[in-house]
Amino acid sequence: MQLEHPRKMVQDNPNKPAFIMAGSGEVVTRLQLEERANQCARMLRALGLKNGDKIAIFMENNPQFLVICSGAARAGLIYTPISTHLTTPEVEYIINDSGAKVFFTSLAKSRVAVELTDKMPNVSTRLMVNGAVDGYESYEERMAAFPIQPIADEMSGKDMLYSSGTTGRPKGVTINWEELPYGELPPAALLLIGLYGLNENAVYLSPAPLYHAAPLRFVLLTMRAGGTVVVMEKFDALEAIRLIEKYKITHSQWVPTMFIRMLKLPEEERKGYDVSSQTIAIHAAAPIPISVKEQMIDWWGPILFEYYAGTESNGLCAIASQEWMTHKGSVGRAMLGVIKILDDDLSELPVGQVGTIYFADGQPFEYHNDPEKTAESTTAQGWTTLGDVGYLDTEGYLYLTDRKSNMIISGGVNIYPQESENVLVTHPRVLDVAVIGVPHEEFGEEVKGVVQLRNPAEASPELAKELIGYCRGRLAKIKCPVSVDFVEELPRTPTGKLLKRLLKDRYWQTG
Repeated sequence: MQLEHPRKMVQDNPNKPAFIMAGSGEVVTRLQLEERANQCARMLRALGLKNGDKIAIFMENNPQFLVICSGAARAGLIYTPISTHLTTPEVEYIINDSGAKVFFTSLAKSRVAVELTDKMPNVSTRLMVNGAVDGYESYEERMAAFPIQPIADEMSGKDMLYSSGTTGRPKGVTINWEELPYGELPPAALLLIGLYGLNENAVYLSPAPLYHAAPLRFVLLTMRAGGTVVVMEKFDALEAIRLIEKYKITHSQWVPTMFIRMLKLPEEERKGYDVSSQTIAIHAAAPIPISVKEQMIDWWGPILFEYYAGTESNGLCAIASQEWMTHKGSVGRAMLGVIKILDDDLSELPVGQVGTIYFADGQPFEYHNDPEKTAESTTAQGWTTLGDVGYLDTEGYLYLTDRKSNMIISGGVNIYPQESENVLVTHPRVLDVAVIGVPHEEFGEEVKGVVQLRNPAEASPELAKELIGYCRGRLAKIKCPVSVDFVEELPRTPTGKLLKRLLKDRYWQTG
């Protein structure tokens, strides 16, 4: 498909909102974004950065975040947004591992920024938005010195995002896109724009942090296609529904935990707003319980579009609501790459058998500074995996079982906890749940449920027994928790990823 050059879109409708910050109501028009991004690109060139150089961004959702990414994207730079939930040592690791030469942060993150000041030996310039503290220059003051005209040597930049570290230290993902002139897009990006009908009439709600792969990429793609983006500074279930009505949102993207939060709102609240403007509600990032998706389709209509992919962009599966209703639980068929299900010996498995999911003929990638990890993820044929486990049906639809790293081995039996998590989260008293393997003297591991209740005061041994029984009434006993612990809050990232390694550490370090 052909898209107008972004600068032509600015000329055609300069005052159209490129994005709106939901909390403050601040509107940034196409022209304002163009001018500010050009200033940012010029500033980066003046700092000595050339095509292929790297920057890092550590800040909350705010208007400058998208300006900086847009500036880098026309200066041929590689930009690395960093999760704001990480600790100072983790942020330090990513900045230094990425090779960033310029570090952008915000006054809101100044506590961590100050701790980082002398720990970034490769960073030549430290810039802060919305104010500045010792060791940092004001981004706004520095940028204001530059003209609003484009740089002469524009080239498309790209992101280098780090995995969320759900199973270990974050890994930088380098996607091997070909170098493109500014304004052109790689085939995978054009595929997504066409698949989800992103165009100048799209009004896209982004409820998640921009440092994460899917929100950032879809926000940038929506603006590139001529649409308007509404960015939530922080997800709130009721506020998200209100924004759909207020801005007549047509497109949105979610993770299953957001759906669950919305569904557990009082019915009079969640049904008090008109959400009929939506045409496509995209969701991904984690398997969704079938009952949750059924409830969302009942509420919003058959507009849910699920996909399976990763930061690595090595392949893509997708499925619309109508298809899903006849293939419940599936994440769709391959649209980029060819799915292969392999056993531990890397032999192909037949239809219906569970194994590790690989993509053949997909987009190549590598883990930055980690050739060993890259090799572990790649077969001799060049097939690549994200480490997820699942199976194919006779029609080529993929069903996710879990991540291989989450597997529990109890008495020699392999147990994937996603099934019991999907059951337990539907219990009316449960807000969130994780099922993990904990030490057991005889069996090696036993299955434990770690539960966050809607009302923490209801935690009791009796409710723990009730939850175990609730699971056993719906799944084989071996798949269900033997015991349940209650916690105030589970360690999820703002993008909905459950940091199981943090939970496991509590039990294995003391087990």
